Amino acid sequence: MLKEFKDFAMRGNVIDLAVGVVIGAAFGAIVKSLVGDIIMPVIGIITGGIDFSGLAYTIGEASISYGNFIQAVFIFILTAFALFLLIKGINSTKKKEEAAPATPPEPPADVKLLAEIRDLLKK
Repeated sequence: MLKEFKDFAMRGNVIDLAVGVVIGAAFGAIVKSLVGDIIMPVIGIITGGIDFSGLAYTIGEASISYGNFIQAVFIFILTAFALFLLIKGINSTKKKEEAAPATPPEPPADVKLLAEIRDLLKK
């Protein structure tokens, strides 16, 4: 059973998944910083510093903080948009790399020699 577990844990798919999770977490930190440190301050300047998180409705002793929900939705939309722009930029870079014409490699010397012999024989 230990050998089976080792075979399972060391399969390429499991390791690829683990790497993907770690990279995803790091990428999440980048997107969070982009939204929180760059985009949200600009939005704050544009909107005059509106903060919805303080909005709440109180019923008896219970408090329904609907402002936190509105703020979370707003941050989600900005995060999704920032991620969209980032991925779009990465994809356009990849398309430019793929679109670049690849020059064929120069044939080896023996192939050149054979081609010359062929051409001379045709004449």
